[in-house]
Parts: sequence; structure tokens; C-alpha cells
Amino acid sequence: MRKINKFPELWFLVGGLILLVGVFLADHLLNRYLVHILILMGIYSITTVSLNLTNGYTGLFSLGHAAFMAIGAYTSTLLAFPIALREAYELPLLPSFLGGPEYSWPFFPALVAGGLLASIAALLIGAPVLRLRGHYLSVASLGFMVIVTTFAKTLRGITRGSMGINAIPSYTNIYWTYLWLFISVYVVWRIVNSRFGRAMLAIREDETAAQALGIYPMKYKLLSFAVGAFFAGVAGGLYAHFTKAIRPFEFSFFLTFQIVTMLIIGGMGTTSGPIVGAASLIALRYALKPVEEGLQIYGLIELIYATLLIVIMLWKPEGIMGKRHSRMS
Repeated sequence: MRKINKFPELWFLVGGLILLVGVFLADHLLNRYLVHILILMGIYSITTVSLNLTNGYTGLFSLGHAAFMAIGAYTSTLLAFPIALREAYELPLLPSFLGGPEYSWPFFPALVAGGLLASIAALLIGAPVLRLRGHYLSVASLGFMVIVTTFAKTLRGITRGSMGINAIPSYTNIYWTYLWLFISVYVVWRIVNSRFGRAMLAIREDETAAQALGIYPMKYKLLSFAVGAFFAGVAGGLYAHFTKAIRPFEFSFFLTFQIVTMLIIGGMGTTSGPIVGAASLIALRYALKPVEEGLQIYGLIELIYATLLIVIMLWKPEGIMGKRHSRMS
């Protein structure tokens, strides 16, 4: 039995080495435009993988994931923001624990801090919100996203309001992105294949029956919510240091719609589904972008996204990588 249990770990190690070689080759052989697309695929894959833990494996339906990305994006940005630019940007309300005027944090600790702050927010909001079910939970989590974006607009002394923050250091590259993608997939896989994961799956299938078996649902819901928020916060930090500019409206319902669509199309409750869904829709967006601009039908890509979502939900609700009657692949 020990040899069998070691095989998955070995496959992850082999997969990590293959991923490292692939990333190295992509960085050296592909042009900057294609590398740009690959980085976006990786960032969105991290976000979708993190949402899959909550929505796919625990059976919740949260629509507030963009809020955790916003928390991670602003936190890592303020921590790592260049000292010379802080005075020029006039951020008088910037607290000392977010770097202050004296020093800026290195990139990795800033990312982790953004993820941790997103997790803390998830625990605080999750305690009351996760007691709800179904569409009540969806609406409540969507309300949390509105609260976060509203604060980002109004706290001008910290976030510069609707103007956003520009000149963010460009620390995100293809290596950082796919390292965090590997970590997120591995952590989610380990959780799902542990006793915590079995409890989450039991809650997803039938919460009442799970309670009858002695499982306390709130404990496992909060765990999935907090872990998912951590990686969403990290993805937000990677996104901020990749685009080099963030504004509150970027973390609105449209971003949530994209992430949820990627997860549903790829396959909720699967290991590879979130990555396939994110990569497919990002590739589709950049393939159709010249068509949209050439025909001057702005919004065409969003219409195609919505159409794909409807088609998948009607004819293959388990998603591209899903299997009927099984979501453990």
C-alpha cells in the first residue's frame, strides 16, 4: 500500500519537472506576445483552481472570488511599491504595516501577505455568509465583492480611488506564475485526497447526511473558503505586478463571470478542468480579438463566452474534463 500511495507524489514531481522544462523553453523560444498570453493563462488558472476548491469540491456557489483577488492585488502592490513613488502618489493613509514610507517588501513576501489577508477576509465574511445556501450564498458573496470594490474607490488615501495605482513594479514573469500554479494545484489535490477532502465531498453530495455522520459542515466550508481565498489573493498580486496598473472596476462582476465560466466549461470538481477552462477561454479571447476589432462588434467575445456557457450547461454540464456521475478525475 505504501508504494501505491507514493505514486501520485511521484507523478506530481515528474509533472513539475516537465512543467519547468516547458516554461523554460517557452520563455526562450516564444515571442513576448505569446509569453504574455501564457502568463495570463497561468494567473487565471490559479484563480479558477482556487475557486474549484470552494465551488467544485465543497458544493458552494460563491461569486465573490474577484474580491479576494482585489485584496491580494492591492496588498501586494502597496507592500512592494517603490519608496520613491509613494511620496509622489500621496498615500497619506498608508499604514506602517503596509511598508510605510521607509521601505518596500520583496515580491514573494508581498504575494504571501496578500494571500493571507485575503484568507483572513474570507474567514471573517465566511462565518456569517457560509451559513446560507444556494442562491442566498451567491448573492451574499456578490455583495462582499461590491463592498470591497466600493472601499477601493473611496479609500483614496490608500488606493487612490477610481484612478487606481500605476507604475507597479513588473515582478511577475512566467516562472513565478507557473510556480504558483503548480503549488495551488498540488495543495488543492492534497486537501481533496485527505480526510478534509472526503468531508468536503460528503457536504457537496448531501449536507444533511454529512451532518448525520458527524461532520461539522461549517468547519470544512471555512477551510475551503479560506484556502481558495489565499490563492485568489496570490493570483491578484501576480496580476497586479504583471499588468503594472490596477483599478477598482477591474475586480467587478465581469471578472467573477469570467472565472465562473472558466470553471464550469473546464469542469467543476476535477483536477485538470479549471486549467483547461482558463487556458481555453484566454486563448479564445486573443484569437477572436482581431475579429472583434475588425468587425467593430465590441462585446463579441463576451457574447461567445455566454453562448459557450449555455451550451456546456445544456449538453455537457460536467464540463470538458468532467465525467458523468463522477467528479473525482
